[in-house]
Amino acid sequence: MKKAYPADRSRTIQTRLVLPPDTNHLQTIFGGKVLSYIDEIAAITAMKHSGSMVVTASIDSVDFLSSASVGDALTLEAFVASTGRTSMEVYVKVHAANLLTGIRTLTTESFLTMVAVDENGKPIPVSGVLPHSEEEIRLFASAGARKEHRKNRMLIR
Repeated sequence: MKKAYPADRSRTIQTRLVLPPDTNHLQTIFGGKVLSYIDEIAAITAMKHSGSMVVTASIDSVDFLSSASVGDALTLEAFVASTGRTSMEVYVKVHAANLLTGIRTLTTESFLTMVAVDENGKPIPVSGVLPHSEEEIRLFASAGARKEHRKNRMLIR
């Protein structure tokens, strides 16, 4: 494994406005739209950490906790929570903010596994991650349990 980098090195934040074409008949954002945003920010985050191209190996979990409506601003925040030899576990959280009232709500949390690849699409080693904030330390400490869960999920097939 290469040198380890602070988790904050990979931190990425994006803001998006929820527009009418992004929503369902209830005027709340489609889950698939949110998933698309999550996959995109996870890829950017993993590329920042690894300094290489990446592919999505899995979307390990997505928890939709609340909805976002037309006119809300979605803020997506992601960072590399842990690493393997060639893989990175990326944590993504999404908040919705009503820009008129200022009310902000956590809408979605997700973990994705991204793999660093070379120009031929072959996996390459990635640097480790050094957690510093309370959130980073908590997610880093619990990464082993999530990795074990992913392995067990694969065995069921």
